[in-house]
Amino acid sequence: MADDPRTEAAHADTETGRAKVAELVKSAHICMFTTMTADGKHVSRPMGLQDVEFDGDLWFFTYDDSNKAGEIRGHSSVNVSFADPKNTEWTSISGSAEVVHDKAKAKDLWSPILNAWFADGLETEGLCLIKVHADSAEYWDGPSSRVVSLFGMVRAAITKNPENYADFDNKEVEL
Repeated sequence: MADDPRTEAAHADTETGRAKVAELVKSAHICMFTTMTADGKHVSRPMGLQDVEFDGDLWFFTYDDSNKAGEIRGHSSVNVSFADPKNTEWTSISGSAEVVHDKAKAKDLWSPILNAWFADGLETEGLCLIKVHADSAEYWDGPSSRVVSLFGMVRAAITKNPENYADFDNKEVEL
């Protein structure tokens, strides 16, 4: 029995989408990391991504007693968004997070620049990791030329139709 071509096409689209999300995440590094408080408010803060080889998981360092770690323990759904306006690229990743205490993984992810936030390095009291398992992503990838981008924006403004700014590649990806 032959494979369904629709299933093969969907798989190819998913793989292409995952590769594109990985490429966009790798170029951004800094994100806005959004959690939910106990009373249902969303809180976003800038965070530096530690593992840029995106495989569906994102890793961050934090303190075990930080607000974000407590919020994750109470409500694991998070959003991580990256922006690279210079290259007209934006990525939003939704998933679930957990606080992880894994010295071997922390050592693997450690970078000397982290000493600015964690003065005692890997021995910093209360140091932990946040692991985000991505469920889905959406990205917007625009033209790299500022002239082409500006032309598209002007065309959309004149026609009062944002769809006329068709130079953006906007896709949703299940991860």
